[in-house]
Amino acid sequence: MNADFLNNPVDGVCDCPAIEITDPKRFFNREMSWLAFNWRVLEESENPKVPLLERVRFLAISATNLDEFYTVRVAGLRQLLRESVAKLSNDGQTAAQQVEAINIDAHALMLRQQISWRKLRAELADEKIQILSAGDIPDTDHEALEKLFLEQVFPILTPIAIDPAHPFPFIASGGFALALQLKRKGDKPKLEALLPVPAQIPRFYRLADLPDGTIRFLPLESLLEMFFTQLFPGYKLQGNCAFRVLRDSDLEVEDEAEDLVREFETALKRRKRGQVIRLKISGNAPDGLRQTIIQETGVMLDEVIEVDGLIGMTDLTELVIKDRPDLLWKPFSPRVPERVLDFDGDIFAAIKQKDMLLHHPYETFDTVVQFLKQAAADPNVLAIKQTLYRTSRDSPIVAALCKAAEAGKSVTAIVELKARFDEAANIRLSRSLERAGAQVVYGFTDWKTHAKISTVVRREGKKLVTYTHFGTGNYHPITANIYTDLSLFTCDKALGRDATKVFNYVSGYAQPEILENLSISPLTLKETLLNNIESEIEFAKAGKPAAIWAKMNSLVEVDVIDALYRASGGGVKIDLVIRGICALRPGVPGLSENIRVKSVVGRFLEHSRICCFGNGHDLPSTKSKVYISSADWMGRNLNWRVETLVQIKNKTVHAQIIDQVMAANLADQAQSWVLQSDGGYIRHDTGEKAFSCHRFFMENPSLSGRGRVGAKDAPRLTHSHD
Repeated sequence: MNADFLNNPVDGVCDCPAIEITDPKRFFNREMSWLAFNWRVLEESENPKVPLLERVRFLAISATNLDEFYTVRVAGLRQLLRESVAKLSNDGQTAAQQVEAINIDAHALMLRQQISWRKLRAELADEKIQILSAGDIPDTDHEALEKLFLEQVFPILTPIAIDPAHPFPFIASGGFALALQLKRKGDKPKLEALLPVPAQIPRFYRLADLPDGTIRFLPLESLLEMFFTQLFPGYKLQGNCAFRVLRDSDLEVEDEAEDLVREFETALKRRKRGQVIRLKISGNAPDGLRQTIIQETGVMLDEVIEVDGLIGMTDLTELVIKDRPDLLWKPFSPRVPERVLDFDGDIFAAIKQKDMLLHHPYETFDTVVQFLKQAAADPNVLAIKQTLYRTSRDSPIVAALCKAAEAGKSVTAIVELKARFDEAANIRLSRSLERAGAQVVYGFTDWKTHAKISTVVRREGKKLVTYTHFGTGNYHPITANIYTDLSLFTCDKALGRDATKVFNYVSGYAQPEILENLSISPLTLKETLLNNIESEIEFAKAGKPAAIWAKMNSLVEVDVIDALYRASGGGVKIDLVIRGICALRPGVPGLSENIRVKSVVGRFLEHSRICCFGNGHDLPSTKSKVYISSADWMGRNLNWRVETLVQIKNKTVHAQIIDQVMAANLADQAQSWVLQSDGGYIRHDTGEKAFSCHRFFMENPSLSGRGRVGAKDAPRLTHSHD
């Protein structure tokens, strides 16, 4: 199947059995679909078209992804098993069946990671980047390494004997440790010891470069092996192994907690001591050490993974160095929107002219930061309201909000404490905001506030004007460099009123009765999607064109998928760009023959959420209905979170989304994988001339930010080729 969905019609259904609309087999298993996504990430580490160090980065990302999958999803399934909960997945599998399938596929993936690393290590050596072992170190480097060890490693380490007087230490989730079998010179009994490695210690140490420019790294475990006698003087090393544990990361918070922040602080401590759900250990571990580690960590035998190779591949990001730009992506500098430059950086004036949509990272996220910084410094700004789900540790956005509050402006920040793995960071930033005088709201105890909204109320003459920002991604200036997301800036009165009602809903539980241009979950967002799908079915019945384009990270929600199946059966043409999990089975006769699904995996992480409905016209069309959203089409997003779905009315922004963003993603071939009806993905790449949506966006400015030039000379879907 051709991955260019834009220029190629549906080419028929697969040669596979029909599936009834009520059969659980109409869904792919969510967990296996996620693993399929991580296989696609891993395969980028083997893609010769990707620069070598970026391939190392992809390998590390695949390992980090898999860790999170185990600590969240697999941990949840194992909890169901422990409590004998007889709950079936949407595709009709028990927790036990899912865990068994996950183990088989995940173990194969981990084996492939080791194979990929061995190949990458050899290619790095060919490029004069060596990963050495203790036996490779020449005597001339020994003195410098010993000095490094004594000054930078030795003071931080705490060796611990394993005996009745020394209980087995706690190893945190993601914690890496060495286990040692030692023998004192003479006839003393053997000693077993642990060497937990604090997270503050680098995994790879760089040696002095060789005269020919060769860069050399020594893994921490090899460094410890060289100088273990500094830690255990008088002992000989007789056996050793490395191991790493992952723990259940789910947080349990009491619904009626009087002080939500304090309750989360307590829950975070509980998370650190969660049950071990995976243990990776060296394949050549001495039997005695292996048994001790398994027994003391309390891990089940089927959760033990013996590794013949590198343990802790997430640390490979340390090898992605800037010294070799020839082995990295070519530098790319995000653009400042021309319209903002036309107004000498005055973002309010640029928005006042007309709505503006930025496509990150191609347009700089700094515009969002400057929007809030300008608001903080502007004496005419009276109030700022902001949602914060994830942001950076030293967030310039939080700093701007603090400055605004200190200047006497009314600042309200809705901070989501339940943002997974960012709970502690969000507690810290909420304390900073409160100290500055901002009003901090934590929202609902049972729903996450995932919507991305900012409002700035500014006095202009005798009127108050509300400037609003809606985003599809987080207010995180670091991830905004690699995540593709959309930022809509507007001073449309209706959208300003809608945004204010959402803030009031979260802060005061005042459910809005009327929203003019906005739908929100868990109230109306899902209903809006289903109504639009049904409208397309009706257009098809009436003999009119009927089409749906959508782009998101994940598609799982049962009611939405079944509605798409009904639409397919009614003749609606549906093209979906789903980066990660997709539970919908495309191309099945009688069920989904009019549905195609592709996944784009490349230099940037596709993160924007968009949906387009033909509205009685073929796509693309100026008459279509276009939305941007903070929500994926998953049960949690549509039923248990506060999310936004913004209808785009501005003509230029509408054209930008449908003719640029969606069209380019649908036309992409260079980094697209097409989902098959059996759950497999096939990569379609027509060679060096294959169209890449990422390259197109890097080379062409967005329509709504074009300034005086306007959108008349909108670029065609072409780009340069190396």
